[in-house]
Amino acid sequence: MKHRILGKGLEVSALGIGCMPMAGVGKDMYGETDDRESIATIHRAIELGVTFFDTAEVYGPHRNEELLGEAIKGRPDGLVIATKFGFKFDESGFRGTDSSPENVRRACEGCLTRLGIDTIDLFYQHRVDPDVPIEETVGAVAQLIQEGKVRHIGLSEAGPETIRKAAAVHPITALQSEYSLWEREIEEEILPLCRELAIGFVPYSPLGRGFLTGQIASREDLPEGDYRLGDPRYSEENFAKNMEMVEVVKTIAEAHGVSPAQIALAWLLAQGEDIVPIPGTKRRATMEDSMAAANIALGADDLAKLDAAAAMGSTAGTRYREPMMKMVRL
Repeated sequence: MKHRILGKGLEVSALGIGCMPMAGVGKDMYGETDDRESIATIHRAIELGVTFFDTAEVYGPHRNEELLGEAIKGRPDGLVIATKFGFKFDESGFRGTDSSPENVRRACEGCLTRLGIDTIDLFYQHRVDPDVPIEETVGAVAQLIQEGKVRHIGLSEAGPETIRKAAAVHPITALQSEYSLWEREIEEEILPLCRELAIGFVPYSPLGRGFLTGQIASREDLPEGDYRLGDPRYSEENFAKNMEMVEVVKTIAEAHGVSPAQIALAWLLAQGEDIVPIPGTKRRATMEDSMAAANIALGADDLAKLDAAAAMGSTAGTRYREPMMKMVRL
């Protein structure tokens, strides 16, 4: 597995693992899960040289971190574990954002315990909290760095102004935001800003929530209750239009003798050495397929065809429904 460098010299495998589908998010999000297979998937990823694993306090909540903690117990040194804070929840469920210094510390202590580690390698603010100045939040994480409980600070789905304010308080190692062939808006302002400030970029949903894998031919392929049935880009009015880019991905994949998922990930990797995608997975087979993308070199003609098929703004539909759209780019 090749390696890449995020901000502040943080070295990680060129592709990481998004652990979200493995536990705690519910069968209607990513289908049924099997803890044994999820743990076996993490172990196999480590055997393949993957060092970068991404989770979050809110996945479950807590269950996802606990599973990852169980899987990495006794594993070799050199793993980079990323998790996230910034929400509040109780027995009744999700209660909104909270990036107050008090909640940052509470979350950190809990994450360390559940993951079974002494230091969080990369601690992301999961979503910007409009009620707490970013300077206060970053300052709180910087204090945890001084205490040895956190190594690096990350942001997720932050807007340009927030990124600049955060970086003025403490160097930011990575920004995690959605980025893929069907979601390219970050190329306009946010990705250039990250490069100006030497912030690495970690794309989540690099396969368009499964759309870019070529394994979903129609809405009927999704099980009843699947949350993607309510995803604007999977809707009846947008599905066929968005499938046009998938056909181009499939054609290029066939020419290379690889999967469409590998082509979609290889395209992302070709966008810069500071980009480290984290495809979500819960099975060894899909994980192994995705990780093989690190060895694919797309030619200029391939990249031109993909750029033409997936030009910025050409995807039909917003990437989230309205409530979640209000939480990004703040």
